Amino acid sequence: MIDRLLGRAELKERIEELEEEKRHLERRAEAEEERRSDAVADRQRAEERVNELEHRIESLEERLDRAEGTEASVEFRRVSDLRGPRLADALDRFRAVESDDPEGLLTAFVPDADSVPETVADWFGDRTALVRRAAPAVVVADDTGAASAALSPPIAPDPFDEWSDRFRLDDAWFRPTGRFAFALVRADTFALGTYEGGERVAYEGFSSDVKEAHSKGGFSQGRFERRREGQIDDHLDGANEALAGVENVDRTIVVGERSVLGRVRDHADVTDVSDATGKPKAALEDAFRDFWTVRVHAI
Repeated sequence: MIDRLLGRAELKERIEELEEEKRHLERRAEAEEERRSDAVADRQRAEERVNELEHRIESLEERLDRAEGTEASVEFRRVSDLRGPRLADALDRFRAVESDDPEGLLTAFVPDADSVPETVADWFGDRTALVRRAAPAVVVADDTGAASAALSPPIAPDPFDEWSDRFRLDDAWFRPTGRFAFALVRADTFALGTYEGGERVAYEGFSSDVKEAHSKGGFSQGRFERRREGQIDDHLDGANEALAGVENVDRTIVVGERSVLGRVRDHADVTDVSDATGKPKAALEDAFRDFWTVRVHAI
């Protein structure tokens, strides 16, 4: 009662309120300090990660610069496309190379840029970049450095690499040999020849009326595309029927549009993309010539 009379009760209540507010502010200050500490730690971790990434980027850029510098510093000595008699002559020259050392000549088939055998990489060193660029290729080299080349085989052998006293260059990889069927398939064109070596001894072919691509959109486009697909299906049914009738051949090679090759692959031993166009017989001749052309990279 005296406290109330003297106004001390009110002061005490105010003090308690202020002390509670003080404790509240202290808790907020502590929480803020914790958040600030966490933020500082997060920032430090982020800065460390940034530094780490910067170092990695610099390292990768250095590797890239070295790789680009290496590839820029080596080029093929010569690139030639050979077929027919010129190709036969080139192959004979390579086959004429012999070594007194039973492991003086290297031959390898490199199917792609990511499959270079260790023997090839060890021998070619910085020039391995050229081997990758030439792949798929049969690579030949001798231990004196006099002969060094990559040849693109129309018929790819199984991967191999070997040192011997002669280069391993099978004629069947590079030139038409034996009795075989060779066909060109496009969405509207089919041509099939039977060959004895490089000579065609039988032929059949046909063209189909397939509508050109339609781009008007809407319902009419959908109907047009269905009709076009039906025409292509009919055409490929005829091609498959002709290929299924092939007999007495060592192998069947089919080339043509990438979009339709998969639909005749069951009847082919070898497939390849070809852009030969025109009437069936002329297109077949162009495709045959292109397929049996070998690119020779002098390394």
